[in-house]
Amino acid sequence: MKKSSAFVMVVPGLVILVVCLFLPLLKVLVPTLFAGEYPLSSYVDFFLDEYYLKIFARTVKVAVITTAACMAAGVPTAYFISRCGRKWRGILLAVSIFPMMTNSVIRSFAWINILGSNGIMNRFLMAAGFADKPVKLLYTDFAIIIGSVYLFLPLMIVTVAGVMENIGDDMMEAAQSLGANRFTAFLKVVFPMSLPGIIVGGILVFTGTLTAYTTPQLLGGNKNMVLSTFIYQRAMTVGDWNGAAVISLIMIIVTLIVIKGFNALANRLDRRGGSHA
Repeated sequence: MKKSSAFVMVVPGLVILVVCLFLPLLKVLVPTLFAGEYPLSSYVDFFLDEYYLKIFARTVKVAVITTAACMAAGVPTAYFISRCGRKWRGILLAVSIFPMMTNSVIRSFAWINILGSNGIMNRFLMAAGFADKPVKLLYTDFAIIIGSVYLFLPLMIVTVAGVMENIGDDMMEAAQSLGANRFTAFLKVVFPMSLPGIIVGGILVFTGTLTAYTTPQLLGGNKNMVLSTFIYQRAMTVGDWNGAAVISLIMIIVTLIVIKGFNALANRLDRRGGSHA
């Protein structure tokens, strides 16, 4: 395909992005740079406020823990699925994707029934003698993390499994023939070759957790606020659209930093270098 033809095909998408995304973002975010007594004062005030910093730290903590948990559970699961036969591979991928077909509100309400004071988890803990009274599991950071892992784990599994499927068994066999056991061969061969999928999956999980609203609102409540629920409060309850825009730009910057960080980590782990996301 000629370069001119390819450019013509890209133009409609670029126009839609500029008109529907970049221009509205600029209209909302640019005024925040000059609002207040001096340029960027809104952002300085945000990071000087202890309450705002607490919400920011909680949001990043939840996103980091959720991403780490999804990686720890998703990579081995994806490897197992990628090594199954074609029939079972399709079935297992369908099972992995199935929770995504359910609305996030319904999934969050399911976790309310599990983690609530009269939920399944508390009934089990009291019946087993681990607790004398209901343990506060709901409306905590723990509840948000559990709900987020359940929400975004399928993304990690599907993304990594798609990459691992293209890694032939002969690579593992070659490593084992040179004296490496199966676990070492996985770490030295499969894991580095799977880094593009792991990096993309990690970015999807982190950004999804960072910007999710329904799960933190339903499982965390108003006392465990994160940036996404804080934006809603500032904009819809308080009417502070400038404050909501400040938080939005901070979330965008954090996302870009995380993407760069994932790429830097990937380049350190994979001596071949190159950009993975």
